[in-house]
Amino acid sequence: MAAPDSITPFSPEETQRILHHLQQPAVFINMTCGWPALHWTAEHLSGCLGDKHIQFRLGRKQEINSPLFETQCSYVEARLEHFLSWTRDQPGADVGPFCDYPNSEYWAYADYKYIALLFQHQPSMFEDVKWSEFGFEGRNGRESTLWIGTAGANTPCHLDSYGCNLVLQVQGRKRWHLFPPEDTVNLYPTRIPYEESSVFSQVDVLRPDLSRFPAFHGARAHIVTLQPGQVLYVPRHWWHYVESLDPITVSVNSWIDLEVDDVARVGEAVTKAVVFALKSAPSDDNKDNWLNPTEEGVASHNENMQYVNLAVRACERQRGLCHRKLTQDPRDTSPVKRDSRGQIRENTNLVRDSVPFSVPFGPHLIPVRCQREYSPETTKDLEVKSSRNCDAKSLEDCTVSSDSAQRTKLASAVGIYRGKHECSDGLTQCRPRDHADGTSENSSGDYEEPVHTNITTNDLLDCLVHPDIISRVTELLLERHTGSHRTTTPS
Repeated sequence: MAAPDSITPFSPEETQRILHHLQQPAVFINMTCGWPALHWTAEHLSGCLGDKHIQFRLGRKQEINSPLFETQCSYVEARLEHFLSWTRDQPGADVGPFCDYPNSEYWAYADYKYIALLFQHQPSMFEDVKWSEFGFEGRNGRESTLWIGTAGANTPCHLDSYGCNLVLQVQGRKRWHLFPPEDTVNLYPTRIPYEESSVFSQVDVLRPDLSRFPAFHGARAHIVTLQPGQVLYVPRHWWHYVESLDPITVSVNSWIDLEVDDVARVGEAVTKAVVFALKSAPSDDNKDNWLNPTEEGVASHNENMQYVNLAVRACERQRGLCHRKLTQDPRDTSPVKRDSRGQIRENTNLVRDSVPFSVPFGPHLIPVRCQREYSPETTKDLEVKSSRNCDAKSLEDCTVSSDSAQRTKLASAVGIYRGKHECSDGLTQCRPRDHADGTSENSSGDYEEPVHTNITTNDLLDCLVHPDIISRVTELLLERHTGSHRTTTPS
């Protein structure tokens, strides 16, 4: 008989069924009581890693109205022992390369560290992480990443192009600000800095500049403070900004591959080809640091077009027909995150229930709900069990209708000017706003011409590789390729 502390509220099969039906972020409680990974404090990991050096990202503790991207941070290679000494701020302690960064002025983050590489000589540690208890047979620390940070360490608001996400909080607390995919229009997406599979927001979600990003006022934040032992489920394409709250935090996460990722990899390959082609070209405005440090350098256009073709062929082989609907959402157990080059993995797809199912929200599964009025300064003390939220129908209540969203998607993507000029539904022509007396604003004496600023390469890319545009280009590309394939292949 299993020990009492190893009993979980949901079996692996039940958890899988829940994950299939979850349409919003949710926190699993009491699912990890027997996991050895809960002992992975920074002190414990320091003993395990010994003299091994890992990279830390450092950012200034300052309040600005724009995200601090990884291209704007400092980096050091240090032992965890140095990191711990630095956090204690003891005079004369050996802090290694942290000596140039006062603890009072900087936060530090060892983010996105592959456990398979970190502990390649200690493979027994992989078994400390037991994603198999969530129904992903054979998945453990080998398919996971490790995050160690100090208070204030953060990940800029972004969405992941591939997969969904399971996050175990081990030490300290982290606050998650999540936004549904429908909020893309309100989050001003950008691919600069470029990182494969990450679409960044231009908005600092804690201190938004509403004069530059007025649509963010309509964003529907789902906020939760994740406690040690809890697991957060982040659905596909949900935006998230994550911040460490306590002096030291440790998290472990695993990205779960989805069948629709085959199509997403085509979109990512197209995005990479366009971004690299424009940003690699000599230009007066191409002097910015546009490539994320996580990337391996600038590939040639030849190489990028090879990736596009490989991704299309892989999609065709893996899925049979490339023009399948993009809304399919079966889970599988493959590792994920970065791969637009078309590599194929063996998928173990899980079959959806045709039987009606109600997600068992309760003390062991808590939905992360929407705050209708998003005021970052009022969220300091929110916890998973006491959030000021909408009711259980949070997504239904807080999401605009799909018809309305579709009408605004492309308008947002190409940045149509609204204000003194209104745009027609066809999105192809604009007209002056008419007054009630029948006159036009063009005829009024106070009409002012819009101020035109130079359009930069980055401005152009924000339109060309906007997620909605890339999604449509991907559809057209796959339809064209599949159509050509069908006409040349005997039935």
